[in-house]
Amino acid sequence: MKRVVLALGSNVGDRATFLEKSCELIGCMVGKVVRFSRVYETEAWGFDADPFLNQVVIAETELSPEDVLAATQQIEVALGRACKSGRADDGTPVYHDRTIDIDILLYEGVTCATDSLTIPHPLIARRDFVLLPLAELFGNTVVPPFHQSFQQMLTKLKTEN
Repeated sequence: MKRVVLALGSNVGDRATFLEKSCELIGCMVGKVVRFSRVYETEAWGFDADPFLNQVVIAETELSPEDVLAATQQIEVALGRACKSGRADDGTPVYHDRTIDIDILLYEGVTCATDSLTIPHPLIARRDFVLLPLAELFGNTVVPPFHQSFQQMLTKLKTEN
């Protein structure tokens, strides 16, 4: 069994219900959810939109990282996610409102960078809506491959902004 850390976000419809249903489906399709953060409301990041509810969950899984990605994408579709974020012609990210977004942040013992999946998630250190629940769950523990705790990353991000 490996532990996978997932970030959940919703800014459309009954946001709290989408988070709850995501956790239920993660339990069925990915593996047992063993920990979860509180739910945080944050402003949209990268585009103008309604606020998000965000949460981080840790699940134990026997799935490979690629299979976790496939399962989380199926969950997004099942819960009504219409379009994925993408890139404009100039390469800048284009984000959309979503019923649910599920990102793989960490997968125990794995680092990878492919066209479809990068672990750890490359934007962890730039997103307070991810760092806040990670700091809640991991405290001052330094989680490989990082050389500082999520709390230290969050503090650094806040002083830079």
